[in-house]
Amino acid sequence: MKVDAEIAVASPAEAPGLAKKAEDIGFDCLWVNETKHDPFVQLALACTTTTKIKLGTSIALAFTRSPTTIAYTSWGMQSASKGRFILGLGSQVKGHIERRFGMKWEPPAPKMKETVLVLKAVWQNWQEGTPLDFRGRFFQLDLMSPFFSPGPVEHPGIPIYVAGVNPGMCRVAGMVADGLHVHPLHTVRYLREVVRPALDEGTSKGKREKGSVTVAASVFAAVGKNEREIRKAKEEMRQYISFYASTRTYRRVMELHGWGDVSDRLHGLSVRGDWERMGEEVPDGMMNEFVVEGTWEEIGGILSRRYGSLVDRVRLYRSFDGAQGWRELVHGFTA
Repeated sequence: MKVDAEIAVASPAEAPGLAKKAEDIGFDCLWVNETKHDPFVQLALACTTTTKIKLGTSIALAFTRSPTTIAYTSWGMQSASKGRFILGLGSQVKGHIERRFGMKWEPPAPKMKETVLVLKAVWQNWQEGTPLDFRGRFFQLDLMSPFFSPGPVEHPGIPIYVAGVNPGMCRVAGMVADGLHVHPLHTVRYLREVVRPALDEGTSKGKREKGSVTVAASVFAAVGKNEREIRKAKEEMRQYISFYASTRTYRRVMELHGWGDVSDRLHGLSVRGDWERMGEEVPDGMMNEFVVEGTWEEIGGILSRRYGSLVDRVRLYRSFDGAQGWRELVHGFTA
């Protein structure tokens, strides 16, 4: 199992320095999300200060870009990073696709599957000269003249990770992707009983070897130098959990533990904009299922023991800032 880091920066200009620190500390991959800034811009900057650490999106939005646009950007990232790029794609939820981006919402699982297949077809055209002739439900591509082809690169095998919460998207990852991004709103039980079986079902349906898809998990963690800092971090995690659990798309996770009613109450509060009260709906018992906690010296070992048999890559759902503590995490994990 690998230990990674992720960043959520106020400005993309912070990415190069943080990437260098993450590499020096010993993280295997630096992940960048798409919330306030374009993740590709941040990773392009991170290429300029690093040589070893892998660089990935967790995630880039698939349905707000054309597949060919994603293909071009990823091809450039792979070339600039000398083969260190990992393309992580996510669907987002209907409200954001329609109301924040003004795009058409279509069935996410089949569209994600087709997006991955289109990307591979475009890249094969560029690398091997295979004629582009993709005919799908959502995309039809058959035009790629030499003038518009960037041509082959030294490291053409760009891994594609798909973000999945519900079984349908996990099956898609198993069928066509190289990896699965597990949402931080998960429990160990949900991984065992829902995510892994759906992923295995997908690999079987895609006639692929079981275990061939890398599973990467982002984990809610309350970590600090002492008990006071841990308690403060735990309350921050409570707010994150209340936010994500209010989303109906993620209700399946809550239902498994009998918390469907909590999810409904949280959704009602979110609709009313009562964000401050939402954390009160998340009891300590629920926190124990979603959150790992400990000091910086302890948390690496805790992650290793809790997730070692379930995932291939793990990272904290906490923006890496290069401060004291992260080195202790890596040391505890590797020890």
